[in-house]
Amino acid sequence: MNRYPEYHLVQQCLLEIENRLDWGSSDSWHNDVFIELSEHIQKETQVNLSTTTLKRVWGKVKYQNAPSISTLNTLSKFAGYENWRAFKNKKEPKKKSSLIKDKVFQNMGIIVAAAGIMTFAFISFFSMVSTKNDIIPPLDLSKIDFKSRPISKGLPNSVVFDLNLDEITSDSIYIQQFWDRTKTVKIKPKQKQATGIYYYPGYFRAKLLVDGKIIKEHDLFIASDEWMGTIDYEPIPKYIDVNDTMNDPLSFSDTFINEIRENKDPVVSTFHLVKDFNMSGDDMTIETTVKNIYNEKWAVCQTLRIVVLGSSGAMIIPFSIPGCVSDINLMLNDVYIRGKEHDLSALGTDMSDFKKLKIKIENNKVTVYIEDQEVYSNNYHEAIGKFVGIRYRFLGAGSIKELTITDQKTNQILL
Repeated sequence: MNRYPEYHLVQQCLLEIENRLDWGSSDSWHNDVFIELSEHIQKETQVNLSTTTLKRVWGKVKYQNAPSISTLNTLSKFAGYENWRAFKNKKEPKKKSSLIKDKVFQNMGIIVAAAGIMTFAFISFFSMVSTKNDIIPPLDLSKIDFKSRPISKGLPNSVVFDLNLDEITSDSIYIQQFWDRTKTVKIKPKQKQATGIYYYPGYFRAKLLVDGKIIKEHDLFIASDEWMGTIDYEPIPKYIDVNDTMNDPLSFSDTFINEIRENKDPVVSTFHLVKDFNMSGDDMTIETTVKNIYNEKWAVCQTLRIVVLGSSGAMIIPFSIPGCVSDINLMLNDVYIRGKEHDLSALGTDMSDFKKLKIKIENNKVTVYIEDQEVYSNNYHEAIGKFVGIRYRFLGAGSIKELTITDQKTNQILL
């Protein structure tokens, strides 16, 4: 088998990650494990590595090319190193002293003296040269334009970025489409337009980066307005029109449920409702009745993740059967709690029948109820901003019977 030059070093890095996670041998990892790993890496490094990329690196997908340097940097950072170079420097054996190296040490006195003379001459020369021409004037941000506009309604949706970069002389210009730092578009100097594609509805923060620094950013809101469904294949999901769902309760038709059942690998399906609710995401109550309608093969855990979307962050509240709570992770915007490291058994419940769930967000505290019983609460620190949507992410498929969203400040029921 042909392997890229640094293959064995990459395997060492992966082994360190496996030892750190303590999830057992990667030989037994299935798709849902890689979904969780992707989420965990993103939370710690602020970089998203897709499950497809992770499967390639771990050898689950036939792919002989070397991982990109950005992938290696991210994996190294997740393993506890500054970057891939730092990992290699620690792992590669030191070379033995050569004859040339010995000669250098023998003549070190002469070398140091010569270096001192050259340094003095260098400093003396440049001290006589005016530095005015070396000063780079600051960018006038008022003369730099960075705007965006969706091309159409619906999804997928391409977005046009309109640019005026005449003030910028750098050749390192990128647009970062949203929080995932790997989702960037390279921009040429003087380029006037660029486009990007978005596959899911959401509230995104587009950023213009010059030499790695953010110089301008703005919000980009791609709404669904009404309920929409997706089967979350990679890299492109399958969209389920609202007319192809059953509305009481909200569920996929048998055609799509059977398609999900026939998948050999785990697949997630999602219901999205993304729009401007004109209320705070930090003072609200969500009451809903849901169930998982497929619990065979790879969906035995009946995992459900309710995602609360804000303009500045998000919450992910997970549920599963009690026996699988070790594999769930809770995210309260800036607070991330792993089931491998904390007891999340309170969020374990049999989802094969409809369950009444309640999520109360108030005073930077999230409280979760199952069947009107408080089961879990925890605090977070950074506000998620305006409430802009909710997602139900089912491992397999699920059904939503009721949903009520209440503004805690006004007691107004919005849905």
